[in-house]
Amino acid sequence: MSKSLSPERLYNFNIQNFIISALAEDTGDGDHTSLACIPNSAKGKAHLLVKENGILAGVELAVEIFKTVDKSLKVNVFMKDGCKIKVGDIVLTVEGKSQSILLAERLVLNCMQRMSGIATKTNQLVTLCKGTKTKVIDTRKTSPNLRGLEKWAVLLGGGANHRIGLYDMILIKDNHIDYAGGIRQAIDASKKYLKSKNKKLKIEVEARNLNEVKEILSIGGINRIMLDNFSIADIKKAVKLIAGKYETEASGGITEKNISSYAKCGVDYISVGALTHHIKSLDLSLKAI
Repeated sequence: MSKSLSPERLYNFNIQNFIISALAEDTGDGDHTSLACIPNSAKGKAHLLVKENGILAGVELAVEIFKTVDKSLKVNVFMKDGCKIKVGDIVLTVEGKSQSILLAERLVLNCMQRMSGIATKTNQLVTLCKGTKTKVIDTRKTSPNLRGLEKWAVLLGGGANHRIGLYDMILIKDNHIDYAGGIRQAIDASKKYLKSKNKKLKIEVEARNLNEVKEILSIGGINRIMLDNFSIADIKKAVKLIAGKYETEASGGITEKNISSYAKCGVDYISVGALTHHIKSLDLSLKAI
């Protein structure tokens, strides 16, 4: 597993626990079809075939899955995570006990297809922002217990990660502001909390309009301002008001049709929840050869 992009390091995610749990969910008391049809001693070989153009993600995970199922399986990798793939490409081959290959097949494909779909969508949006300083980032709108894999796929697609969870950043959103009694109350309480807990976390505050941007600026002492559901015209005004004093993040209603226009407004980040919660998996297949 690559040390630079491993979910073990980046996220609160244990790959081995995930694989073991996912295999147990699928296998139950046995893969009875394979056990019934295929002799225990039978050997086989399969290749992972690309059936749709995109960005590849999940190769390193696939190798871990194969090895967890059966250490004797031989996996030859021809294409690495993050590379462009086209229909007909062969990503890897796996050789060994036929029953083991079939046991690993669906988990490998489920993970790689979803991760590749996320990486592909991310890369499309990143490409649309080229020529600007804007980074495309994800959100916490991830599948429960799969956040590590999905955020990993965003990185492989050329995007960047927002906070990983509730624990690594203070993000004061509209509901926090309303429950706290206002923007100032929420910011002041957050600063007091961090000081009392001796924690050094960045503070981001959501603004719903230009007046709230002005109020946040008057309070100060934060790190980033989220401009939520702002029009292009208001984003430009907000960026001018903030004038580089704090990081800026555009969020809400941003798609491939308008992301380039938002990026050209000069925001530092554009967060897109759809990167992980509204994704079409990429078509891949594991075929016996």
